[in-house]
Amino acid sequence: MNNYLDQKGAALIELAITLTLLVTIVFGITEFGRAIIQYDTLAKSARDAARFLAVRDPSASGAVSDAKCMAVYGNPNCTGSPLAAGLTLAMVSVCYAADPTCSATHQSQGSAPVINLVSVTIGGANNPYAFQSAVPFVVPSFSFGAISVTMRQVL
Repeated sequence: MNNYLDQKGAALIELAITLTLLVTIVFGITEFGRAIIQYDTLAKSARDAARFLAVRDPSASGAVSDAKCMAVYGNPNCTGSPLAAGLTLAMVSVCYAADPTCSATHQSQGSAPVINLVSVTIGGANNPYAFQSAVPFVVPSFSFGAISVTMRQVL
């Protein structure tokens, strides 16, 4: 009987340790799930914006700004709320063949280009998209790398 009295509080301590670990694991899985959903949302919005530009002339007035609005708001009118919390127009960059600031892969080679490419990038080194964790003591907040989509332009 003396052995029973010595073990009386052990079950409560074991329960506290187990529940603490279980809650930490559940919050961690939930936060990583949220991060994956936000990354997927950003990738899909970049793809939609690139598809939007692929069938239009990017050098036309307002085409690039409409594509940026597509990436952030899901529509070319810049109305509504951003698709992902904290996403801004400044985080979106667009590159196409007629843009002199783009890399050499997008520039026309000679007088008749073989293929025109359009790229939409969200985030990057200058203005990354930061994932804000709801439970920072389990999963700290972090920034995604550049999410870039390149498509062939059809004109």
